[in-house]
Amino acid sequence: MANARRERDPGTKRRVRSRTLAAGCALVGAVALTALVSLVWLPYDPADTSGGRLAPPGAAHPLGTDRLGRDLLTQVMIGARIALAAGLGATAVGGVLGVAAGLAGGFATRWLDDAFAVLSDILIAFPVLLLAMLMVAARQASLGPAILAIGLAMSVTVARLTRILVKRVLAQDFITAARTSGTSWPRITVEHVLPNIWPTLLVSLALHLGVAVLAEATLSYLGLGAAPPNASWGRMLREAQTTAFTAPVGVIAPGVLLAVLVIGANLVADGVRDVADPARRRS
Repeated sequence: MANARRERDPGTKRRVRSRTLAAGCALVGAVALTALVSLVWLPYDPADTSGGRLAPPGAAHPLGTDRLGRDLLTQVMIGARIALAAGLGATAVGGVLGVAAGLAGGFATRWLDDAFAVLSDILIAFPVLLLAMLMVAARQASLGPAILAIGLAMSVTVARLTRILVKRVLAQDFITAARTSGTSWPRITVEHVLPNIWPTLLVSLALHLGVAVLAEATLSYLGLGAAPPNASWGRMLREAQTTAFTAPVGVIAPGVLLAVLVIGANLVADGVRDVADPARRRS
């Protein structure tokens, strides 16, 4: 009976959801703090190779050095900056373009809406990473094109979700009442459509942050991401894979931080979903 009461207790559910959001913010915040610190302080110059090849962790180099003698802690801190820049930048690009395209598709005429749906279905059949690889391969490999390519690839799924949500809202009775009273479509969009779709969009964008971070790491692993001397976690994993058994920290450090950031973004998405969704709040 006590367990049943606990399961039905809304206060317990709220505490669990709050812990989920707090845990996600803590994980993402730790990586963000590392990235901010790297802007003003680094243990060593990124190009400094005086530490010796594959030196073990010690007082001088807390995480050791890589195969070129560079300090791994310095490389990991710069990688946090690259990962967050790529994740936030690609999510912003995908969000702005996707929401704009989705709104246009939601308000479009019947034949334009059908054409938009067919085009989005075709594009969404291609994985985000594959589209990003094709776009980056056509340009010079660097962080900027990688962010733009990932954002453009992500915008397709955001646009499709936005279109579905807009169509659902436009079918409601209060939209018909607003149009009957003479309210313009731009005002309906601002006052009725966007407030009703933003909780779902916010959750989707938080999930896309983790996808963007993984996509950038994969592109860097394949040599299509941030160019040297920028230290991306993906490129660090590629460079350290040949020495994974003799110097495992070179693989473990960027791999763990990459997992921490992605898991944190997913936890934030779950927490935001519970907080922003009115139906979940009522339940």
